[in-house]
Amino acid sequence: MQVSSLNEVKIYSLSCGKSLPEWLSDRKKRALQKKDVDVRRRIELIQDFEMPTVCTTIKVSKDGQYILATGTYKPRVRCYDTYQLSLKFERCLDSEVVTFEILSDDYSKIVFLHNDRYIEFHSQSGFYYKTRIPKFGRDFSYHYPSCDLYFVGASSEVYRLNLEQGRYLNPLQTDAAENNVCDINAVHGLFATGTIEGRVECWDPRVRKRVGVLDCALNSVTADSEINSLPTISALKFNGALGMAVGTSTGQVLLYDLRSDKPLLVKDHQYGLPIKSVHFQNSLDLVLSADSRIVKMWNKDSGKIFTSLEPEHDLNDVCLYPSSGMLLTANESPKMGIYYIPVLGPAPRWCSFLDNLTEELEENPESTVYDDYKFVTKKDLENLGLTHLIGSPFLRAYMHGFFMDIRLYHKVKLMVNPFAYEEYRKDKIRQKIEETRAQRVQLKKLPKVNKELALKLIEEEEEKQKSTLKKKVKSLPNILTDDRFKVMFENPDFQVDEDSEEFRLLNPLVSRISEKRKKQLRLLEQQEHLKNEEEEEPEGKPSDAESSESSDDEKDWVEEVRKQRRLLQQEERVKRQEQLKEDQQTVLKPQFYEIKAGEEFRSFKESATKQRLMNKTLEDRLKLEAKHGTLSVSDTAVGSKQLTFTLKRSEQQKKQQEAEKLHRQERKKLRRSASHLRSRPRRGRPFH
Repeated sequence: MQVSSLNEVKIYSLSCGKSLPEWLSDRKKRALQKKDVDVRRRIELIQDFEMPTVCTTIKVSKDGQYILATGTYKPRVRCYDTYQLSLKFERCLDSEVVTFEILSDDYSKIVFLHNDRYIEFHSQSGFYYKTRIPKFGRDFSYHYPSCDLYFVGASSEVYRLNLEQGRYLNPLQTDAAENNVCDINAVHGLFATGTIEGRVECWDPRVRKRVGVLDCALNSVTADSEINSLPTISALKFNGALGMAVGTSTGQVLLYDLRSDKPLLVKDHQYGLPIKSVHFQNSLDLVLSADSRIVKMWNKDSGKIFTSLEPEHDLNDVCLYPSSGMLLTANESPKMGIYYIPVLGPAPRWCSFLDNLTEELEENPESTVYDDYKFVTKKDLENLGLTHLIGSPFLRAYMHGFFMDIRLYHKVKLMVNPFAYEEYRKDKIRQKIEETRAQRVQLKKLPKVNKELALKLIEEEEEKQKSTLKKKVKSLPNILTDDRFKVMFENPDFQVDEDSEEFRLLNPLVSRISEKRKKQLRLLEQQEHLKNEEEEEPEGKPSDAESSESSDDEKDWVEEVRKQRRLLQQEERVKRQEQLKEDQQTVLKPQFYEIKAGEEFRSFKESATKQRLMNKTLEDRLKLEAKHGTLSVSDTAVGSKQLTFTLKRSEQQKKQQEAEKLHRQERKKLRRSASHLRSRPRRGRPFH
């Protein structure tokens, strides 16, 4: 079970247990299950709560006993019985499901809208009936008083199918080219549809007339929002008799009171992704809005973020279990998400043990298998002297570093730096002392790093405070007090280099300002030495002359920039002259290169000619090869061209061939002379 916390709101992920590294072998995983209690006691709240590939939609029946989900591949619907905590049935379908609706309190009456224009009705026993609508559907809603199904899709018409009479009724003609979503108010039966033009049209089903139009695309554009295209309506949800939430394709959620055409609140997700679904949590006055990346929970009156949930995979649908703190998600992954948020409400009746389990987890925080391993980079291994272990079983390569056993790491670290613990202890004591000092009356102290920048920020803050007293100006956060920029005034690596070329060109007047600040820094240091810690340091005010000097006059600015450029050019000239002098003084020594065995030294001209040959076009090279005789072009009988290449021989190969040729000629001569001697008659005296 994974636990995340945002704004002190704990979210328990029940669909994933303790994270195991992928590179662990099955043998090690089995050993961990025997040794580690957390791995052995992983929570599987509902058995087989997953799809083969992807889950598209998920809903809960009205009685809360059944959870139905659709997914692929193959297209199917699965029904889970919460009382048995297992799968009740699974039915495969002919095509993918766009959305579905549970008409009864249990799973006995279900309507599916498919992506091939078919509408499929299922009963408790299985498939019941199938019909078709004229255009591709995107959403539908059921009107209980009249037993009408309202279908919207890639058409300006809203199709009505009466389930009591079993026939289509006259459609509702909207002003939009296409409709994306629709919803029916459960209190007074008002039907609303969201169009592709960014408007919401409201209809009265009793008289089949339009009663109002809301232009949400225009109202969703605020001063802070950046919109590149026309917002379309992607989500729609009623809340009570007068409340309504509208989600747009550009990531905004608008809250409306039906008595007004202006939104009460506009909430931006800041991701620019279409809003997938919107839900209301009335006990805490919260709105749950979800896009493909994140689920945000925020107050419907102020818009303040309550908490947020960001799963590993993209979201397709979100369902809030009624009267509880459980959240179900359909993801772009086989596993469906189950999240429990105790602040939203208690656990459902069928899993009431979650309340006790979460209390135990708060007492004993969770650890992962990664806690038994330490991630180290190659530089860390060099510092520890363990580079010889690369490639051995002690180091497991992962991303830009290695995983090693934490016990081995601690042993080696202790051997390399035996006084590391003492240094760590001294740092902790120093931090505690500084924390206690911070509670006392503080002087105007400057940080160790970037003192001049800190002094400049302090002066700007004092000027802002003076201006806010005169005029009501919105105060901005200060960098010195912001924790995100704290390292910039503590780490010496962030020290501003005032001698660099970029700094001098971008800040030509900084020399004057820095001189003034250096004087103030000297004064502050003297005052710190003279006065005790308990005394406060009086803040100095800049004089009129200094303020007049710091004015950004355009002519002075241009002159200073030119002056800095001239100085930089002079410095470059001096550097070049010094470099020339050093080059003249240095005596060049000849360098000798050893030629490998079996290779011959060739002149440097040959490499130059090769380079020139490579720069030529293919046509020129072919002509040159044909001239040397290494290439011949001939026509074939079919009419095509035939190229024949002759490989060039090296000088060594030529010498070897000539030596072999001479050797063969000498052998031929020897054979001829031997045969000539055999053919001649022998001359001598006969034997007596």
